[in-house]
Amino acid sequence: MLVFPDLGFSKTLPLSIFNQLGELLQQMAQAVGSDALSLTEAILVRVEVPVEWQKQRFNLVVSEGFNALLVGNLQAGEQEIDSLVNTSLTFNVDAIALFISQLGELFKCDSHTYQTLDNYRRVIISNDPILQSQFTLLLLEYLLPHSPAPIITNTPESCQAIQNALKKQIAQEQLLNTVTTQIRKSLDLSVIMNTTITQVREFLELDRLVIYKFEYTKSKNQNILVNSQQYVRGVSLSEGCIIYEVCATEDIPSVLNYQEKNCLKPNTQCWEKYRQGFTLAVNDIEETYFLENCLVDFLRKNQVRAKLAAPIIFEKKLWGLLIAHQCYTPRKWHENEKKFLTSVAEQLAIAIHQTELMQSLTQEKQTLEQRVIERTMALREALLAAEAASRLRSEFLATMSHELLTPLTHVIGMSSTLLRWPLGELSPRQRNYLQTIHDSGEHLLTMINDILDLSQIEAGKTVLNILDFSLVKTAENTLESLQKKAKSENVTLQLDLQLNPAQDNFTADISRVEQILWNLLTNAIKFTPENGIVTLRIWVEDHTAIFQIEDTGIGIPEEKIPLLFEKFQQLDTPYRRRYEGTGLGLALTKQLVELHRGRIEVESTVGMGSIFTVWIPKQLKIKHD
Repeated sequence: MLVFPDLGFSKTLPLSIFNQLGELLQQMAQAVGSDALSLTEAILVRVEVPVEWQKQRFNLVVSEGFNALLVGNLQAGEQEIDSLVNTSLTFNVDAIALFISQLGELFKCDSHTYQTLDNYRRVIISNDPILQSQFTLLLLEYLLPHSPAPIITNTPESCQAIQNALKKQIAQEQLLNTVTTQIRKSLDLSVIMNTTITQVREFLELDRLVIYKFEYTKSKNQNILVNSQQYVRGVSLSEGCIIYEVCATEDIPSVLNYQEKNCLKPNTQCWEKYRQGFTLAVNDIEETYFLENCLVDFLRKNQVRAKLAAPIIFEKKLWGLLIAHQCYTPRKWHENEKKFLTSVAEQLAIAIHQTELMQSLTQEKQTLEQRVIERTMALREALLAAEAASRLRSEFLATMSHELLTPLTHVIGMSSTLLRWPLGELSPRQRNYLQTIHDSGEHLLTMINDILDLSQIEAGKTVLNILDFSLVKTAENTLESLQKKAKSENVTLQLDLQLNPAQDNFTADISRVEQILWNLLTNAIKFTPENGIVTLRIWVEDHTAIFQIEDTGIGIPEEKIPLLFEKFQQLDTPYRRRYEGTGLGLALTKQLVELHRGRIEVESTVGMGSIFTVWIPKQLKIKHD
């Protein structure tokens, strides 16, 4: 409770008695004349209120002949009509001036209100004895000892009141559920708004219920606080207007589309409280806006005597207000009415957000459809270009296979024949030249065959020749064909068979399996230093043959492994100059494995070696009629 010097009266009273004293002061203010200042705590509803003021009630009367201040603090936890109030009443001019000064500090952001209060503070003088006596006589009637409070019993009237309150609470929850259901079922915002405010107005028995929407304008040099911690650059809140309205009778004037640009300033403390979710309850505009002549005149002109305003907020943005009007008489807004209107405003915010999302999705859909059309046309053109390129490539490969393979076969065959020529002895130099020609031809032939195989697979023209064969014999034949090469490199080849005789028979394309093993083993021999070991390991699991080629070679850096199976890729290693190649072997191997619906994986450690593991499922033989 705020402390003031020389308080003339101090007593703990029921809130009802405190309110009667306040009414008595209001009567005195009316008796003094129109120049009297009469204020209650209602004027604080539009400003930020410190903690020490939040449970405080007051009635202040200031005039030339009579000045009085009634201050009360609700006891902790008390909110009901019969709660107790620590009450003080004083006529001391210094105490009243100090209170007005403290009250004015709350309105520092409103220069007009602050100046008005300060002017009243300066003209306070002692009370006229006649008026003081008149009030004292009336006051004594209220201060006489009151009889003990009667024992409350459950009379039929009290039971009926409780039943009525419960029925109203149930009806309120049902209406809120109806509004929620309607929002979920409908995407038409206009229908939702009109239906909702019509039902809410009837339920709360309001004279008028409106929806006020704010307008936001772009500003280069202004930031707006959209919540307590966030500013939006380049956007400012300007005046809005009422976009939905429903009235109880046709006699009530319409305020639809009405805009007020002089009194309603969007950057006051009240608007900031709205952004924080505050619901404004004004029981009587004559009390709340006593010091704001412009606003009082505006509300009188539009037939507003009491109002209840709940903010409509979504995504931390103040979209608008749901405002209830009582047009002709004051109205004390109950707490459940405030909560109900706030809940309705929250549901309307969901409906607005839902509608804006739908509009955004519709716009994005239209944009996406246009992009799809444009992309489809681009892809069509790209496809036509790819088909043309594919035809050119096929024609080129066909030409190359004819123009290169035929003479290359002759070169290989003739050089081989000359190496075995029985007529006359070849000198070492001649034999060396012929051997170089023969080996180079074999190398070129392998590369051309790899290119042709890859193009056939990528074109979808490769068909597997599925046959039954022996895994053991296939492995042995492949190793035997590579023994000479391994011996020349001083590398040991090993076979590790981990399967029983029942698993030996397998179904796949034997020529392609041999090609896979030959490519991997050749690669392992090439990158394994002298005295190294290359092991071919075979086993069968769940109708899948698993081939594992392990070497003690130079290994592969981890960051280079993803490039292994790319076409024409050779890893950049210190051994690159020594180990020449086309970069097609592993790419072709991966394609052949995937052609069998299998997979290939690599594990490697630099300086220790690599392990290539191939899984090839057992293939189904296709029967031809």
